Amino acid sequence: MSGTQLLSLSGVSKSFPGVKALDNVHFDLNEGEVHAIVGENGAGKSTLMKILSGIYKKDTGDIKYRGQSVEIPSPHEAQRLGISIIHQELNLMPHLNVAQNIFIGREVTRPGGVFLDNAKLNEEAVKLLEELELNLDPKAIVGELTIAKQQMVEIAKAVSYRGSVIIMDEPTSSLTPAETESLFKIIRNLKSTGRGVVYISHRLEELAKITDRITVLRDGQYVKTLKTTETTIPEVISLMVGRAVAQDQRPTNRNVSNEVVLKVEGISDRHLLRDVSFELRKGEILGFAGLMGAGRTELARAIIGADPKTAGKIYLHGNEVKIKQPSDAVAAGIGYLSEDRKRFGLLLIQNITFNTILSSIPRFSKFGWLKIRPAAGVTRDSIAQLRVRTPSENQFVKNLSGGNQQKVVIGKWLTRNCEVLIFDEPTRGIDVGAKDEIYRLLTKLSEEGKSIIMISSELPEILRMSDRIAVMCNGRLTGVLKNEEADQEKIIEYATKFSEELSTAR
Repeated sequence: MSGTQLLSLSGVSKSFPGVKALDNVHFDLNEGEVHAIVGENGAGKSTLMKILSGIYKKDTGDIKYRGQSVEIPSPHEAQRLGISIIHQELNLMPHLNVAQNIFIGREVTRPGGVFLDNAKLNEEAVKLLEELELNLDPKAIVGELTIAKQQMVEIAKAVSYRGSVIIMDEPTSSLTPAETESLFKIIRNLKSTGRGVVYISHRLEELAKITDRITVLRDGQYVKTLKTTETTIPEVISLMVGRAVAQDQRPTNRNVSNEVVLKVEGISDRHLLRDVSFELRKGEILGFAGLMGAGRTELARAIIGADPKTAGKIYLHGNEVKIKQPSDAVAAGIGYLSEDRKRFGLLLIQNITFNTILSSIPRFSKFGWLKIRPAAGVTRDSIAQLRVRTPSENQFVKNLSGGNQQKVVIGKWLTRNCEVLIFDEPTRGIDVGAKDEIYRLLTKLSEEGKSIIMISSELPEILRMSDRIAVMCNGRLTGVLKNEEADQEKIIEYATKFSEELSTAR
């Protein structure tokens, strides 16, 4: 790690109506360094990065780039200085190809400057992709790529500006372990060329693998900067949340009934699912594990009628129910929290109250008019129960942090009082403190008799929360394990059970 300082921030503060997002924050980045910023949702990480990338303007404080005080009034100025950001929410044009996305706004044109020189554009893209060792076709349409490959396009676009500072906000949230290792290789290559990387991640186990230093924020304030080699994950967590958080727990003393609430029999679809059957009991948390593409989300969407199934039946308390669309599932008492909360779970331009009652509008309306007082009262109760950080129930959801948005989605289904709850990646993009709160909430719901399906890509989470663990591979259910007989190795064994068979078929 070089001693030359690329970037430093001192005394940076930023306020929004009713919220002080940053209060006298300090941070610095050196050449050839990966410096992580960690903290709970609402700690100020994203606000700080938006100030650095020119999206927000700081209220007070000083920013120095290569020793000179600078103002960053716009994203264009940030890029001109040499600061690029890869946002957690991908910012790509799905109808354009890889090369066009990488050089968007900086297209190569033919003599005369009127027509694009696509051949030259592709040539420049190939050079960059080879430099980063990314196996991408520059002519591939981005909307047809996997999320992981789209993430790689974002990285290539950020590097293409040839800046010295690259900010990565939750870059591994949609990546498999193998894809994450590929990303780490890219980051190490960036370090070797003297670039500095600001790394934001809720996956704390990644920090020891890729970072040199860690800065902790809490409630918008600077807490401490640590050398990665001189700290531990429990210490970082304690600094983040201000308390100790238990790790590596297993379910204890949960009294799961033998009563079968939901029975799924022989579910198949046109593309992936093949004859999937399972039972969910009253008060049970049934975890679904598997590698990316195993079919877990596809199964959930088939159950709730979001995607068509070609075969299979669904029973509630022994009675077959016909679910052809999500409204049928809701009417039957099945709620679904999507892994993509912004696209399928929330109305971002509406306030918390409207989102909280979204699945229960008939209960809070009369003759087409919304009953504001009851709706606001229920929402305030939900905010208190879930500890949503917001100045009021009237705050627009788009202004909340990712973790608090997730809590609003959960509040929506609690307000609906569904008997069966399907949580797809309920803690994705959520910090360790908020995770702990959601774990407590799910446990409480199961103890109250709710039946829960929890889909998660994090095996420690699956083992911590599930009474039983259903494992999927290539659209099939390969096994159901009791928690006490399961470990990560056994789950992986079941999760790869048909991989060799599939490879042979191909």
